[in-house]
Amino acid sequence: MERRQLGRDQQETGPLILFLFLTHLAIGIQLTLLAVAREAGVKFFRFNAGMAAILVAFAFAFRPAVDASPAWTAGLWALAVAGAALVAYWATVGRVLAGIRPAIVAVGVAAGVAALSAQALHVAGAWSLAARAITAASFLSSALFLGGACTAMVLGHWYLVIPSMQVKHLQSLVKVHIASIAVRIAVVAAAVLFAIGTWQPGLGPSFGYYVTTAEGAFFWMRVLFGLAGPAVLSYLTWETAKIQSTQSATGILYVDFFFVLVGEVVAKYVLLATRVPV
Repeated sequence: MERRQLGRDQQETGPLILFLFLTHLAIGIQLTLLAVAREAGVKFFRFNAGMAAILVAFAFAFRPAVDASPAWTAGLWALAVAGAALVAYWATVGRVLAGIRPAIVAVGVAAGVAALSAQALHVAGAWSLAARAITAASFLSSALFLGGACTAMVLGHWYLVIPSMQVKHLQSLVKVHIASIAVRIAVVAAAVLFAIGTWQPGLGPSFGYYVTTAEGAFFWMRVLFGLAGPAVLSYLTWETAKIQSTQSATGILYVDFFFVLVGEVVAKYVLLATRVPV
């Protein structure tokens, strides 16, 4: 992919990585809550909505000082709407005004997806249309990946709160998490193949060269911890949930979530270092 300056220096890279990570995790939680059955209880949804709203607040607190492109500004406004929707949902779930919650959820989900798309457009800048599309797909799949891992882990823990809850709810969410892993791997593979296939002499070292150097260790760390690890652990979780061992499944999900966190943080570093949305 085309290498270009994004209007930031090395000191801005860290805050931007943190900002992207926090927003993707928050929006991912918001999206994956749609896949959780009501039997999880009001407190489960309130806890997760509140946690996602806090993550959005931290994202704003640590947002980097970048050159404000229209896409960046639009993304901040969309993220603010998504955060407000999370707070509104947290305040109303299980309480009065139950009739307006579907509208709150719809607005929050739409704003979250819009924020991810705007962030991708800002990072992609003047890249080709195909590169922009891959970047947007990368950001959306990252959010679903992070959210699926986090929500599944919390749901597994929730069996200590509601021991009578049926195991099928955890099994269903683990399926969603496995699907998000498959999508994430497909998007990363597409991004790598596109970067290698479109490289032209004069644009600097190719991505193929990057992954064979010492600096490429970050990419392989991303693949090992962020993709291969969760793929194996999610399968183990699925097999454990099948025998209705929720405590063991939850323990595996804790490790799985840690691997996903490490992988997605490193992925955002690789993106800013190489302009390849892995």
